[in-house]
Formats: sequence, C-alpha cells, structure tokens
Amino acid sequence: MTLFKKKRILVTGGAGFLGSHLCEKLIKEGNEVICLDNYYTGSKNNISHLMNNENFELLRHDICFPLYVEVDEIYNLACPASPIHYQYDPVQTTKTSVHGSINMLGLAKRQNAKIFQASTSEVYGDPEIHPQNESYWGRVNPIGLRSCYDEGKRCAETLFFDYYRQHKLKIKIARIFNTYGPRMHPNDGRVVSNFIIQALKNKDITIYGDGKQTRSFCFVDDLIVAMLLIMSTDDDFTGPINIGNPDEFTIREIAEKIVELTNSSSQIIFKPLPEDDPKQRKPDISIANEKINWKPKIDLIEGLKQTINYFEKIL
Repeated sequence: MTLFKKKRILVTGGAGFLGSHLCEKLIKEGNEVICLDNYYTGSKNNISHLMNNENFELLRHDICFPLYVEVDEIYNLACPASPIHYQYDPVQTTKTSVHGSINMLGLAKRQNAKIFQASTSEVYGDPEIHPQNESYWGRVNPIGLRSCYDEGKRCAETLFFDYYRQHKLKIKIARIFNTYGPRMHPNDGRVVSNFIIQALKNKDITIYGDGKQTRSFCFVDDLIVAMLLIMSTDDDFTGPINIGNPDEFTIREIAEKIVELTNSSSQIIFKPLPEDDPKQRKPDISIANEKINWKPKIDLIEGLKQTINYFEKIL
C-alpha cells in the first residue's frame, strides 16, 4: 500500500547523495521520476540500479539553464552542499541556488506544479540561539568563504516566497540539518565521511578546532520520509520547516564512536578551525512534530553502522 497517488516528479540533483535516495523512494511509491543532474558531485553509480526501471528517466542538465518538461511536482535538491565542493567554484554555487531556483520556479509556474526547496540549516549561519527554530533569522557572514552557499540558499528561500506571494505557487521549504548515510560522496570533506574513511584506512582522524563544537546528525532514510510528508501537506503550509535530528554530539564524540565501530587504530589529531565554522548546530523540530508528525527513528550507532558498511564496499 502506498501513501501517495502516482505522479510525474522531477528531482534535480537526483544522482547525488540525497537525490538518489529520494528517487528510489518515489519510484517505490509508484511514481514516474525524472532524475536531473549535471554530475558535478552526483554520480551515475548512485542511481545505476534504477536505470532499467520503466518509471525512471535520467536527464543530464544544469538547472542554471531553463528546462521544459511536463511534471506534477518538483524536488529542487541540486547544489553542491559540502564546503570542499561549493568553495571550488563559489560563483557557480551561488548561480545554482539563485538562477537554478528561478528556472525551477519558472517551470513550476508554467506547469502549475508543486515545488519543494531543499534549503539548509546553513541559513542560520553561526547561530546565537540554541537550538535553532524556524523564526530565527540567522547570523551569516555575507562576504566569507561559506557565503556562496549560505547566502545562495537564503536568496533561494526569498525567491520561493516571492513566487508564492506574487504567483500563488505551491511551495514547500525544508531546512535540512546534517544528514549522513550510504552514498555520501567519499571526498566531500564532511565530518562523518571524513572520519569513516580515515578510520577504515587507519589514518589519523582530523578534528578541526578542539572537537567541542556540536552537530546533530540525521540518517538519510529518516530525512527522505520527512520530504515526502512535507510534500503531502496542505497547500497553505509552505514551511520553512526544520528537518534534522535534535540529538546533539560533539565532533570528538563522533570521531570516537567511529573509531570504536570500525575497530580502527587511528589516532585523533587537531587542526585549526576553518573560517565561519559554526560552533553549534541543533534543530528545533517542534513544527515537524506538529505538522507532519515526524521525528527521526534511526539512532546514531545504527546509522553509522550502515554508513560504515557502505564505505567498506566502495573503498
């Protein structure tokens, strides 16, 4: 039994970490899926198992250019999300968030399609309140190394709400907090993937700063469920809505758990903290509890075991 009737759905960034899991879930629910990606950080390997499915269509395209297809819904996930990738070509990162959103919103307007924006906890910047709720405006450096991503995503939210107010578009905005799981890019420089790869290779595990900064990690399966539930809400609910795991861990705790789970001989070493790296990050998910009756189900240890198993296979 499926929760949702069959639709034709576009997933931008569909060959990426989150996008590939979303494509998989949407197809399992009986929908037709157009997976769009330019393969900057996405990979065909992530969706190769879907290639022969009659309800799956793969399209190589960059959302910085207009797209003309017929769809009922759009999930806009396209954008490099790790500092290593988004800082490599910061102008293109901003264009992906801004021009990309304009193009996808234009498509949604032409098709009268509902559109989901994968926003980010980075809109809160280095927050002064803890945990962060959706009414917090954030504290973001507009001219720093991370600004191409943070301010790009903030501008995308502006565009979505302007299209909602001006053109009565059906929009949904989710602010996604740290997410991990199988199909993470092995070279994305993120905490979980970095630590797992270093541990599996018995190399020193690098912590930036003193390791006391905190993060909240949500397993990818829980996140995908939340995305579908958000899209199924009434049209008058737009978000933004925080999606993430409120269980908080220090970076050092994560490193120690990964060393333990991998039986690694790695040592933990410390290096200087990068510019504008937030000291703490934790979602207030009260709205998610209230509006979509959602909270994460998979705990950190179980999620790490599945992620470690994935990296053992690809390394």
